[in-house]
Amino acid sequence: MTLRLLLPPLPAIPPVAVPREVRRMVRLTYLTALTTFFGYILLIAIGLLRDLVCKLLDWSKSDELMGYAPICPPFEDFYTRRIYHRIQDCFGRPIASAADAWIDVVELQSNDNDKTLRRTSNTSRCLNLGSYNYLGFAAGDQYCTPRVVESLKKYAPGTCSARADAGTTKLHIELEELAARFVGKPTAITFGMGYVTNSSIIPALVGEEGLIVSDSFNHNSIINGARASGATVQVFRHNSPSHLEEVLRENIVKGQPGTHTHHGRRYLSLLRGYTACKASSACVYLDEAHSIGVVGKSGRGVCELLGVDPADVDIMMGTFTKSFGSCGGYIAASEEIIQHLKHGCPAHLYATSMSPPAVQQAISAIKVVLGEDGSNRGAKKLARIRESSNYFRSELKKMGFVVLGDNDSPVMAIMLYDLAKLPAFSRACLRQNVAVVVVGYPATPVILARARICISASHTREDLIKGLKVISEVGGLVGAKCLPAEPEKAKKMD
Repeated sequence: MTLRLLLPPLPAIPPVAVPREVRRMVRLTYLTALTTFFGYILLIAIGLLRDLVCKLLDWSKSDELMGYAPICPPFEDFYTRRIYHRIQDCFGRPIASAADAWIDVVELQSNDNDKTLRRTSNTSRCLNLGSYNYLGFAAGDQYCTPRVVESLKKYAPGTCSARADAGTTKLHIELEELAARFVGKPTAITFGMGYVTNSSIIPALVGEEGLIVSDSFNHNSIINGARASGATVQVFRHNSPSHLEEVLRENIVKGQPGTHTHHGRRYLSLLRGYTACKASSACVYLDEAHSIGVVGKSGRGVCELLGVDPADVDIMMGTFTKSFGSCGGYIAASEEIIQHLKHGCPAHLYATSMSPPAVQQAISAIKVVLGEDGSNRGAKKLARIRESSNYFRSELKKMGFVVLGDNDSPVMAIMLYDLAKLPAFSRACLRQNVAVVVVGYPATPVILARARICISASHTREDLIKGLKVISEVGGLVGAKCLPAEPEKAKKMD
């Protein structure tokens, strides 16, 4: 019998060049980049060695099924088995409570080094710094909850039908009218999922003859929607109106690839530089999945924040999942565009409509923000979330963390860079009853792993101090403080 030694192929690592706009935003030293790359190389080398040992031990067996195509690309398979499975306990942790300021995190167990995880009956009470519960509507609310319960009794949990069939209730119509009024557009249409709002709307708006100019930092839902449209897709550098104008001018002059005929509709996913878009007769598509309800003086979003007339933005997309404690998304636009979507968007024609209680939750939450509940709780929530967010961000920077995110934004990223620091940071925080979200490759570039912090209006100052204390301790333990910390005396003077 002849022994054939089958060496596992070296996985091809995707390009890891850091975009120029990322380099401007992130303080990344050569030493940090070098150690991060070295960590990945070490993990890959160990993974290859483990694969080789497995091949030697099972040389007489073959795990290749003849005639079947591989389920996933080689690198994806290798990354999942040898890297992701080692840290998967840090992702998708189940909870056993409402996503309020404090949550019950279900404890997980594994008997095979985290290859498989098993839920236990034990829970840990943790400070919640991971949920998009910006205005604190995810838990019970004195105005929203009674109305949601009443809608459940009247309409039941679901419509069991698409909007185009029998899935439209009075609540859906009321929410669309309220959402349009809230953002300052003539009319709106709602969908059962925020992700689908982008991924299904874009192909319904622009086809193969169109041109989409997309921000380089756009969400995966926009990217997939643009791909599905079949249109020519061009990317401009994040927050660079000059590069946007350059890309626009170049593609309008060149026309469609191959034929060089004029593009049909031109859509742009952005807000900054919208003057250049209007000058080129392009339609502006604004994604406000995270900003609506929390950005702007009265929570009406980016247009209010920057002083832009909503009439100058052709299509405004947003979700009810972050600020309003519900689910689903909306598109606000002109009557013509909304009617086109009602007759041509698969998500409206075939997908089940939003659950009536979820619709009522969004309606009630928006009314609280507008002050139509007869109180000023909405204004207080907006003031509290800004104050808390700015305080938390300022304190993190004083500790020496590299923090991404603008002032007043409830979302902030603590840069960890090294993949090995992700599980160390996440697990150490959990041991001290603080739940955080960590994000790494492929959701981010290879060397830009981070912890994502979300602040809520439901957090008290004591909650924030508790979170800062734990994060400071853990950050020092795992080496995440990349900048000089502010002296203690200077902190006390503040």
